[in-house]
Amino acid sequence: MNDNRRPGYPGRSRETEHTPEETEGQLEGRNAIQEALKSGRAIDKVFVAAGDTDRGLQRLAAQAKEAGAVVVPVDRRKLDAMSVTRAHQGIIALAAAHAYYTIDDLLEEAASRGEAPLLVICDELSDPHNLGAILRSAECAGAHGVIIPKRRSVGLTATVAKASAGAVEYMKVARVTNINAAISELKEKGVWIFGTAAEGSVPLYRADLTGPAAIVIGSEGDGMSQLVRKNCDVCVHIPMRGRISSLNASAAASILLYEAVRQRL
Repeated sequence: MNDNRRPGYPGRSRETEHTPEETEGQLEGRNAIQEALKSGRAIDKVFVAAGDTDRGLQRLAAQAKEAGAVVVPVDRRKLDAMSVTRAHQGIIALAAAHAYYTIDDLLEEAASRGEAPLLVICDELSDPHNLGAILRSAECAGAHGVIIPKRRSVGLTATVAKASAGAVEYMKVARVTNINAAISELKEKGVWIFGTAAEGSVPLYRADLTGPAAIVIGSEGDGMSQLVRKNCDVCVHIPMRGRISSLNASAAASILLYEAVRQRL
């Protein structure tokens, strides 16, 4: 269901394929940096394109400076060399790495809103664009948190932040040592685990997502691991009517999240 072998970028030469290593404290693009400032996240330094007369860019740099960041005008070629997203929009910020939360923090977030927990568990997603898109959908749907593993999974990098359209600043993310142990902990606390697979025994629209629920999204190539699949309480499938039998991981997550929203209205 969650097959998403991301294609390469057509038209790129070998010389442009190299990008700097992703770091969790780097933010790129105006929206990502604007949302970081709005959320109160500490930003240490901002690199902005020297000589750019765009008022929006100047205003954003001024806001960063007012928030305590050191603003450094640099040549666009330096920004190009620093960028991992290839779409820095004339500004890159260096901030403290995101703090990760615990499962208890996510459940407390739900309790503070007086709502049944709605969580997303990402089982070894490797594509930062997928994780970013899932964070964006989860935030828009009012989910209470996203759980990712420490190993064999992308973290909260610059690409994830940009793909999330700023949602990474508001969505609590728990990074756990073992996904199956996290699932067991959630079950002990009354959360039902809903796996997603093409061969799932329950059609999505017959699943009851009104109670405490965690939706598991499998990896792009292989879907859920066998042990994770075994540990799910319910395995659902999204009805498919076309000739292609699989959905992108983030698209599948959005569909399940908004079915939960619909049921909870």
